[in-house]
Amino acid sequence: MNVRRSAATLAASAVLCVGAAPAALADTATPSPAPVVPSGLFGTKDPMYDGVWRQSFALLAQHTVGVKPAQQAVDWLVGQQCPDGSFAAFRADTAKACDASVFIDSNATSVAVQALVAIGGHPETVKKTVGWLKSVQNADGGWSNNPGGAMDGGSDANSTALVIRALEAAGEKPAEVKSKSGKSPYEALLAFQLDCSAEQAADRGAFAFQPTGGKLSASADATAAVVLAGLGTGPVVPPSSADTPAAPLACPATAGDPVAAAQGGAGYLAEALKKDGHLTVLTPGSDQPTADHGNTADAVIALAAAGHKQSAAGALEWLKANSAEWSKGNPAGLGTLILAAHATGTDPKDFGGTDLVAALNATGPAPAKATGSDKKDSDDSGDSDDSGDNNVWWMIGAGAAAGMGIGIVLSGRRKKNQL
Repeated sequence: MNVRRSAATLAASAVLCVGAAPAALADTATPSPAPVVPSGLFGTKDPMYDGVWRQSFALLAQHTVGVKPAQQAVDWLVGQQCPDGSFAAFRADTAKACDASVFIDSNATSVAVQALVAIGGHPETVKKTVGWLKSVQNADGGWSNNPGGAMDGGSDANSTALVIRALEAAGEKPAEVKSKSGKSPYEALLAFQLDCSAEQAADRGAFAFQPTGGKLSASADATAAVVLAGLGTGPVVPPSSADTPAAPLACPATAGDPVAAAQGGAGYLAEALKKDGHLTVLTPGSDQPTADHGNTADAVIALAAAGHKQSAAGALEWLKANSAEWSKGNPAGLGTLILAAHATGTDPKDFGGTDLVAALNATGPAPAKATGSDKKDSDDSGDSDDSGDNNVWWMIGAGAAAGMGIGIVLSGRRKKNQL
């Protein structure tokens, strides 16, 4: 949700995969100038690939815990909208046209809708964005990360799930939003699920980002995003006392049922979390997986939404004990952790000893009802890769895969380090 999910990160991944400087040259490289970060934006690092994404999660999290966001922060997000209703990952100069040189990002667009609907007061902005999302729906019923752009790789599970959640938030009925060929978003979404015919039994119920070579590969990032979409909810999950064990996908699977598919996805996530107590990710240039905080938080939210809090309990405790450094100065990461705490009935002001709400407030404009101590501190570390949502690594991984000829096109959302 982080899906993972700023599509423009593919450009960054291409640079990382193709043009990375040798370590021997690192000491002689000319330092990059400090990024110019708008005063209304959360975080201090370069917003080129995740500005709208991290802003949306920050505002959504603040609203969820009863903090009234600064009007300056809301205005910044609204001002990022292109005339046709779409959003780019970030527009440094909103006076310039959103032409072909601007990377339009359906993931950023989708989370912006969810944030603006939650905050309220911007019906025309939301209406225009929903109209744009409908206009770029693919023939299969789904959406790509960069609709109609140079890096449009066709529908993917993360982008389709995020758009479904945006449509739901805006009061639309996603099942009735049909493509020109008569396909619904759920038809596209369910095509990404590894069903009872999956080669590995452990992968049954999981969702793939996209087919690779005609085959589906399980993706925890995509699965967490789809679980929420299939259940008809977004990342703001009301805490509930409902708690049943997550179960594997029932075989034979119920064809065409988004809720049953989502529950199968939840069963996959529960099993995936058991191995290490958290999810992992293999980053470009590494042969060993590392802990994936953003997708772990997304999985916790998805399992809570599916009514399986106990299945998420171990991962929640791991996040409490291990996410402080990862989330420091990271608006989307802090926002996602707040939403994970909210979904599980956990106090976000005492999350493993960290006050997530105060930490988030400190990365952006002082909230309307916050004290002076909550104002943005320029000495804070910048927002580390982002998300919860949301996870930049899935996007970088996609870029690496594209570099190998697989042809995957980017949210993390994540997603940033995703959502």
